[in-house]
Amino acid sequence: MRDVNRTGILIVIIMGTIMAGIDSSIVNISLPVMSRQFNCTLDEIEWVITVYMLSFSVLMPLTNWLKNRIGFFNLYLGAISLFTIGSLFCALSNDLPSLLVARVVQALGGGAMAPTSMAIISYVFPARVRGTILGWWGLGNLVGPAIGPTLGGILTEHFGWPSIFYINLPIGVLTVVMAFKYLGILKKQAKIKLPFDLAGFTTLTIFLVGLQYGIAKAERVGLSSPQIIITLVIAFISLIAFIIIDRRVKAPIIDLQLFKNYAFVSCILVTISRAAALFGGLFLMPFLLQEQMGFSEGMSGLLILPNSVFMAALMPFAGKWSDRHGSREISMAGLVLLAASMFLFARLDAGSSVRSVIITMTIRGLGMGLLLAPLNSATISAVRPPEVTMASSISTLMQQVGGALGIAMLAIITQGAYNGHVLNGVSNMQAHHLALKQGFHISMIILLVTLVPAWFMPRRNIVRKDDEAAHIDT
Repeated sequence: MRDVNRTGILIVIIMGTIMAGIDSSIVNISLPVMSRQFNCTLDEIEWVITVYMLSFSVLMPLTNWLKNRIGFFNLYLGAISLFTIGSLFCALSNDLPSLLVARVVQALGGGAMAPTSMAIISYVFPARVRGTILGWWGLGNLVGPAIGPTLGGILTEHFGWPSIFYINLPIGVLTVVMAFKYLGILKKQAKIKLPFDLAGFTTLTIFLVGLQYGIAKAERVGLSSPQIIITLVIAFISLIAFIIIDRRVKAPIIDLQLFKNYAFVSCILVTISRAAALFGGLFLMPFLLQEQMGFSEGMSGLLILPNSVFMAALMPFAGKWSDRHGSREISMAGLVLLAASMFLFARLDAGSSVRSVIITMTIRGLGMGLLLAPLNSATISAVRPPEVTMASSISTLMQQVGGALGIAMLAIITQGAYNGHVLNGVSNMQAHHLALKQGFHISMIILLVTLVPAWFMPRRNIVRKDDEAAHIDT
């Protein structure tokens, strides 16, 4: 098909992921402001992030089934539209409960974006250039998180926190218009009316919600609370039921056979632990910069800019490297740099210079730039072409679950550390700083432990003959 405009398709996909990416990080910088306006505690405002991740992870397993049922075009267009509408609802929220409901609507659109984007790339582009393309898509995927804090800080300081959601509206509308222009070729994708695995989806949903809710709620009531124990037991039973059910159905909501794939499992383990450390660290970062170091929202955002610049510079390079040399070594280098940045974050305090913050952000950006594109490329190359959408959904789902667990875990640990220090007679400000320091140290340890599964990632990305033939012919 000579009329395929691959550049146009890539631009549309990048625009969608930029919009979702901006939202994933722009909210963090505004959490202290929201907390003051809604008169809520740290663990309460945490739900602005956690409820999004919960809803996000619930929808993601449906991506493969929806792709077969309605096709890539309708799925991607619907996701963009729903995310844009949800952003409008967020901006119009006047209290915490209404904002949380709006975040659920947002997540219903956002949950399908990343796995659908990765699957479209696999469908359109041949495997021999996929690492490079994923590098450029990953650059777009990270531009949002990269500029989000800077943009969020400036918008929040000058226009109030609702502006961080209004910014999605023009991007969303433009992406929908461009989708009609460039993604029309995806309408030719064959649609398959697979039966819906209702029992598997229900048990998986109970597990995902129960696990993440139980851990997040444990901060306020304690891990030994009967409420938390019952919730986690129900989640565990649901997981067992899900595994039993989906091993017996012909069209499971999640293909558990993928977990017999050694290379794929290694990539998933890296994805989970990386997300837990980075999302958790990102949650703590604005509280360090604003409440401990005294920077304004706008200045906090600007200080994160070096992270964005170096991350953007390395993403295409890292993707091309993975095409030529494989993903393992470069991913491990990224993990080491990220761990080093967490160690340096733990050393920052009210007396630290701006230069120290910039150096730390630069190291973090270098680590992110080296890790993400090679990891995505290795994940996709580890499976057969028909399994790419399912594998992308699982990878993105595990990233969100890992992120939600990371935020909840660090919130519990830092709150417990803070309470302990206060009981020992330490001042509130010093106790808060020591708690944040402990949180960053834990993130560093998680990233260093992640080097173990990263070592078992495939040394070379796999290029299959059937994979080369699976993309759109030109």
